Amino acid sequence: MGENQEKKNEQIREFGQIDLKNNRENNKISLLTIIGEIEGHDCLPATTKTTKYEHVLPKLAEIEDNQDSEGLLLLLNTVGGDVESGLAIAEMVASIHKPTVSLVLGGSHSIGVPLAVSTDYSFIVPSGTMVIHPVRMNGTIIGAQPTYDYFKQMQDRILKFISSHSKAEEDRLEKLMMNTGILTKDLGTILVGKEAVEEGLIDEVGGISQAFEKLHAMIEENKKYF
Repeated sequence: MGENQEKKNEQIREFGQIDLKNNRENNKISLLTIIGEIEGHDCLPATTKTTKYEHVLPKLAEIEDNQDSEGLLLLLNTVGGDVESGLAIAEMVASIHKPTVSLVLGGSHSIGVPLAVSTDYSFIVPSGTMVIHPVRMNGTIIGAQPTYDYFKQMQDRILKFISSHSKAEEDRLEKLMMNTGILTKDLGTILVGKEAVEEGLIDEVGGISQAFEKLHAMIEENKKYF
């Protein structure tokens, strides 16, 4: 008993992951968190709170293939991060055939937006924020046409993913992304709580209890067909 508890504590401590099954519905739920900055192919400083995609992808594969897992609850409080890695995680979540629900807590910014909409159903707390802005790069950038074409292609990939996994229209998302009137000296849009719902990005304003209630209902519905 003590060994199992220590294993759970280590999962939470090291990866922000835990399997939940002691609920009244007896459903087996996998909990996964996307916290801080999404780390990609480059390692970030040890002082930066990160979610490492090489930890998340195997866990998502396990959730899909493990018969003991009946659904996924994804908790997000992220400033964004590596675009390719974030999209990889979002595509993995979107392809899971089991019920999935996301909950945006403090915020889900930049590449966190595709992650938030990648689940079957999504929630955001009233004070939660989502920031939509153009793709940015760190370091030296060659100011040539191929560079701008690459940025545009990457932005199009993000916009297409968001629009295909939410109620938001691609044209409207691009306007929000390129907005010059909200973020000082920058491009983009901040959406708070119900604004994200009104724009069609998120399904509903709610907290952890609503997220669990929805996921349990989806799992019970799923059991009728399997």
